[in-house]
Amino acid sequence: MSILVAIEGWDVPSWVERFQRLFPERKVVTLDEPFDRREVHYVVSWKHPHGALSGLPNLAAIFSLGAGVDHIMADPRLPDAPVVRVVDADLTTRMSEYVVLHALAHMRQLPRYMAQQRAGTWEDDRFQPCAGDVRVGVMGLGELGRDAAAKLRTMGFRVAGWSRTGRTMDGVETHSGEEGLDAFLARTDILVVLLPLTEATRGILNLDLFAKLAKDGPLGGPILINAGRGGLQVEGDILAALESGVLKAASLDVFEVEPLPAESPLWTHPRVIVTPHNAAMSHPDTISRLIADQIARLESGGALTNVVDPQAGY
Repeated sequence: MSILVAIEGWDVPSWVERFQRLFPERKVVTLDEPFDRREVHYVVSWKHPHGALSGLPNLAAIFSLGAGVDHIMADPRLPDAPVVRVVDADLTTRMSEYVVLHALAHMRQLPRYMAQQRAGTWEDDRFQPCAGDVRVGVMGLGELGRDAAAKLRTMGFRVAGWSRTGRTMDGVETHSGEEGLDAFLARTDILVVLLPLTEATRGILNLDLFAKLAKDGPLGGPILINAGRGGLQVEGDILAALESGVLKAASLDVFEVEPLPAESPLWTHPRVIVTPHNAAMSHPDTISRLIADQIARLESGGALTNVVDPQAGY
């Protein structure tokens, strides 16, 4: 019974070493070496090549090495085995830190004051809205979205949430489905996006959506914070919305192409904050231990947790 490490773009040997340390009695194999496909019972994946997991007749589970699973679900030849996502308390906390940091930075006009500092300009503008004046909308009320919404509420923001299906949260106004989206957007000054990437959500952050955001808020226009998936956004539409004033500013941690190409205008746009897809990073040792715990639970007769719904894609 072996474990297949199917990774592209990360340090494969370090992951092999982690799983070999956790499972000394098992063989840990990679896509770059010959192995007996009948012996593979578990796969740990990050952006594996499409089709690389086919022909594994005894596969019991596929584990994502990140919170997202779109890189797995996009494989048209994905085996019929449970796909399991990472749910890590540390990752959740880090994401909420990022969201609160950027919501406060835009509310308190930090990018503007940093530009003034670079220019050596003192503008005696003392107006600052308070969190209770600002309406934040969180798109996506999964593990990450719910925690971020709760922490934003603790800071005093007026928080609402939107999800594909109905969810409820204490102290948070909730909306759901296509029928609830317009009302959610119309009351939102800062839009926080923590949606999974599915066929239904791909390209959802576009001009049509931005035009529905609140125009009467205290920040001089709506703000976009996307720390979900790059495929959710249409970057040309973000730039157009910024230029036309439909959007006031944006904080982007994810992009259509990563790393963000050097020629992208997002790098130098004065009202965009770019971060390199590091809003929430779990420690590799933590991820590998979580996966090891799942395997132990399954093999002792228990059920896997955080299994992806193949119809919903998350």
